[in-house]
Amino acid sequence: MFMGTVYNSIDEKNRMIVPSKLRAGLGNRCILTKGLDRCLYIYTMEDWQKQMDKISALPESDPKIRAFIRHFCANAAECEFDKQGRIIIPPELKKYAGIEKDLVTMGAMSKIEIWSRDVWDSPDNENKMETEDFAKALAEYNF
Repeated sequence: MFMGTVYNSIDEKNRMIVPSKLRAGLGNRCILTKGLDRCLYIYTMEDWQKQMDKISALPESDPKIRAFIRHFCANAAECEFDKQGRIIIPPELKKYAGIEKDLVTMGAMSKIEIWSRDVWDSPDNENKMETEDFAKALAEYNF
């Protein structure tokens, strides 16, 4: 399980250091792909396969499912860590997430999320909730 938040950055060659406390759970390779909220996801190889198994069970006759498969899989990249613990963020993923330099990298249970710091800190970022909003959202699920 991944948790915690680290503020980091990418270099001029689009390399980012995956923080060691998060990298420890990934092994030597991982999958980097588009997330659902204008961020990027990093999965372990095992968790990526679990996601692929779930996706393959969805009905491809549904145009929304086909669009989701394209979003999630078309730009997925298998990454290996270099000696400094870095991976390369491909240009199309960097553009999708609005990444220029500064990042917010966070553990999100079975995956790691990578956010552009500008996108994350933006006042219109709907992915950050206030305490009262959390309570209301969780109450809907009897939590």
